[in-house]
Amino acid sequence: MTGGYHSARDARGDLTLDADVVVVGSGAGGSTAATELASTGLRVLVLEEGPRVLATDLGKMRPTESLRHVWRDGAMLVTVPLGDSPAINVTMGRCVGGSSVVTGGVCFRTPGAVLSRWRDEFGLLEYTPEALEPYFLEVERHLHVEEVPLSLRSRSTALFAEGARALGYELQPMRRNTDGCNGCGRCNFGCPHQAKLSVDLSYLPRAVRAGAEVWSHCLVERVEHRHGRVDGVSGRLLNRPGSRAGARLRVHAPRVVLAAGSWHTPVLLKRSRLGNERHVGRHMTVHPGFRMLGRFDAPVQGWKGALQSAWSDHFEPEGITLTSLFLPTGVLGATVPGAGPEHLQGASKIDHLTVFGGILHDEGGGTVHVVPGREPLVTYRMDPRDRARIPRLLRIMAETFLAAGAEEVFLPVLGARGMDADTFRRFPLEAVPASRLECASQHPLGTARMACSEGLGVTDPNGKVWDLEGLWIADGSIVPTSLGVNPQLSIMALATRVAQRMRG
Repeated sequence: MTGGYHSARDARGDLTLDADVVVVGSGAGGSTAATELASTGLRVLVLEEGPRVLATDLGKMRPTESLRHVWRDGAMLVTVPLGDSPAINVTMGRCVGGSSVVTGGVCFRTPGAVLSRWRDEFGLLEYTPEALEPYFLEVERHLHVEEVPLSLRSRSTALFAEGARALGYELQPMRRNTDGCNGCGRCNFGCPHQAKLSVDLSYLPRAVRAGAEVWSHCLVERVEHRHGRVDGVSGRLLNRPGSRAGARLRVHAPRVVLAAGSWHTPVLLKRSRLGNERHVGRHMTVHPGFRMLGRFDAPVQGWKGALQSAWSDHFEPEGITLTSLFLPTGVLGATVPGAGPEHLQGASKIDHLTVFGGILHDEGGGTVHVVPGREPLVTYRMDPRDRARIPRLLRIMAETFLAAGAEEVFLPVLGARGMDADTFRRFPLEAVPASRLECASQHPLGTARMACSEGLGVTDPNGKVWDLEGLWIADGSIVPTSLGVNPQLSIMALATRVAQRMRG
């Protein structure tokens, strides 16, 4: 096998391929596993549903173009809320490089308290900070993980830091996989300078140099198996107009790595009648995220600086993590409340706006349901304890901006207008129904969690699916619980471990 990039759109008929290992998905987990395995001389095939978009081309696109070309369903996927839960907009990449291409590049190691819970509840005794250190170090070296300097903090983040200090807590510098970042603030929509080292720039080229083949426009539908052993995968080529499914795809391989993410890996398992049905597609955590806007009298121009540069775990005992962010002005302007002239007037003051975000360290309330079509139906029932934390999170962020001198704050509440300090403090946040809350996520995890026994999870501690020889999982779906921090680095460290255990 000679390494390279291929598009199934170019195929005129059915496509049959052979490999030692086929990896389904080219995101953070799949790219990492493929690189590790190809480096040993194995014939590795990587299958990706989306297109390959060169980083140089993506960096020239407007955010709206980026949404069309590399985000899954134009970033419009939403969970179906159950009970007193908000609908959650869950965004993912659909391209070579996966969600790594559309994240802010934030890199956190798995917190020690989370690992301790894994050992206590799931019997993952080898998951200690010391045992995982080599995997984290390896990934951080290849990704060039570095601390964001103060000079790259936007004025928006600096103002939030001033308010935090006034209220008695501090922000810490973020760590990201960047090299040469100049703070243009476009991390999620294509870095014009290729300074964000997503896996399409950092890992996949190494895999290709080692002989791996990367095929785009391949929709994998099932894991093929017989007599208790994997026999490859099958699906369709997206080679009809509009990237519709066309000819058939069949890959023969004695080893399969699923890395389609927490949203789609359980779909493949269910359609293939694999995995413990008590756990496949269940226990999804998403880190429900909420943003807060502040309006200041003086111009802020918050888009000047790193999109994500600082964070705080001061409120982690309450299950809350605060994280800086900013959005391209075209996207931010659309979130300003009002309609017609009122909206236009608010959007005209966009250079006076600040933004900060917060996520909840949630319990596993999401479930993946297989339905006709490509996308599953995902329901989410928020744990009552998490639901009770939402007003607390919003009050923390609003009071922080007000302490920094904001004239108004804008809550993520549908229909709410800007509020000064007195109006905000009178606003009955605790009485707002979940259906009025704007909530987003980029961190779906779980749905095929690992554990020490088949009764507790879908894979063993090494990522091997319990009930089928030759099938492994190396993505966020094996993460047993919510992390409370951005998961990219954790997923890649786990994928490194899975691939090295496969080699062994």
